[in-house]
Amino acid sequence: MKFEAFDFHPTVAAGIAAAGYENPTPIQARAIPQVLNGRDVVGLAQTGTGKTAVFALPILNRLMGRKRGCVRALIIAPTRELAEQIHQAIEALGRKTRIRSATVYGGVGINPQIQKLKHADIVVACPGRLLDHIGRHTIDLSQLEVLVIDEADEMFDMGFLPDIRRITKHLPIKRQTLLFSATMPPEIRRLAGDILQDPVTVQVGITAPADTVSHALYPVAQHLKTALLLKLLGNTNTRSVLVFTRTKHSAKSLGKKLVSAGYRSASLQGNLSQARRQAALDGFRNGTFQILVATDIAARGIDVTRISHVINYDIPSTPEAYIHRIGRTGRATCSGEAFTFVTRDDRDMVCAINRIIGSKVEQRTLSDFDYGSPAPNRAGRSQWTGKPQRRLPRVEKSRNRTKSRSKFFL
Repeated sequence: MKFEAFDFHPTVAAGIAAAGYENPTPIQARAIPQVLNGRDVVGLAQTGTGKTAVFALPILNRLMGRKRGCVRALIIAPTRELAEQIHQAIEALGRKTRIRSATVYGGVGINPQIQKLKHADIVVACPGRLLDHIGRHTIDLSQLEVLVIDEADEMFDMGFLPDIRRITKHLPIKRQTLLFSATMPPEIRRLAGDILQDPVTVQVGITAPADTVSHALYPVAQHLKTALLLKLLGNTNTRSVLVFTRTKHSAKSLGKKLVSAGYRSASLQGNLSQARRQAALDGFRNGTFQILVATDIAARGIDVTRISHVINYDIPSTPEAYIHRIGRTGRATCSGEAFTFVTRDDRDMVCAINRIIGSKVEQRTLSDFDYGSPAPNRAGRSQWTGKPQRRLPRVEKSRNRTKSRSKFFL
């Protein structure tokens, strides 16, 4: 099947060709006809399957020949990064159409957004700043024809569902609504039932990660994670690596340690200004940075097709989050690897990941890594002896390692 089969407006078709699109992905092939027919749609698919084009292309097609300069389509995304990614995709696909897209999110000045909203046909927004504009009456949604809610399960995880419901109260009742999600927890199912009219559900492979990704668990004590990461990076043929941490502080700290170790690394976390976050993303995309250390804010907002490795420095909090994280590698038929560091406290989550994968994930250890090295206390003293730690000579360390190493398996 080719994109020509959808019979898009010639100007939209020209943008598709210029973007290099030839054959639609499974969700595009199944969902685009439903969207073009005006149906409300629930699209269920994991990251990296081409969901953005499912709504972007029909929206562009719909707006051709319509009145310009008022908001006809609203796309709500959970993070700034994803909002920018969608905006850029719309601009690329609609480069021949003269249809204008604008982004709306916090962390940047509101006045430039107000000016762009005066002429926007499509708005890509995060919930908080969108509600701000609604409260200020700086956005007119009375002519809206299409509402898209992207990454709905991430919206739920981030506590945005009440905001989504508040936003929909300001929208025309007569509209087309599209909801996309990688998973369908009960809360999202209820939301879909409340805001969509007789929707058709299109589901494509969400029960497990892409089969282009191989998985491995690395059992390790918490205090040895950084050392193991450095050893693993040194022993592995990596090209572009995305490392996930649980907290913003860990992302910032680990990013600095990797730079000190000689790696081209940057961190992406919520305390950064929007300009610095965008610089980190752009540098990762263009190869300036080989490693990007991020919190889960990046799990949905990075569109880089050639990430060779995803490393979960901290295990994710849910098996669904695991799928979202590792969905950043193994994209567009490329192969990828997902490594996850696990401690004894992570046993339950390991079992949950095994269930969602459908098999027991391989556990690995490195033969040349000292798993028995004790953790320093806050004063830099050994937790075992209370004495200041000293670095043992190489031969003595090797001699003592046999008794102290504690490989454990989950």
